[in-house]
Amino acid sequence: MIDVISKNWFVLCTKPRNELKVKERLTSIGIEAYTPTRIEVRQWSDRKKKILVPLLPSMVLVSLLEKQVDQVFEVPGVVRYLFEHGKRAKVSNQEVLAMQRYLENTYQATQKELEVGDTVKVPLLEQEATLLSIKGKKCLAQLQKIGALVSFQLQ
Repeated sequence: MIDVISKNWFVLCTKPRNELKVKERLTSIGIEAYTPTRIEVRQWSDRKKKILVPLLPSMVLVSLLEKQVDQVFEVPGVVRYLFEHGKRAKVSNQEVLAMQRYLENTYQATQKELEVGDTVKVPLLEQEATLLSIKGKKCLAQLQKIGALVSFQLQ
């Protein structure tokens, strides 16, 4: 009988503001890595500039076999794995795919009567989140499992 060895997504902690560099370095040594990002306009005194900002501060998601988990420490900027209940925190493949699809598209929430502090299910991600603010039709919520901030619009 052949054992099917599957890769797991793990959460890596990085040095501050090193997420994109670590992702690039991991990819260059053959490790599948994902860092969700968004484009933000930052203003300085003399100019405005669009920059790529990671959604998960100091975190990179990596897809590895259990026996490969030590390879990531060859990359400068990697600090440690994120642990949950004494074990390396794992993220399901469906959650990673849902996050990618969510960032590629804008989704509409169907709930109308929301208040700050309510727990809502974020569309497409199918994750519970705590509502942080409501401004008109725009809502900002924090995912309960990994702490990422997501925004969506009410219909």
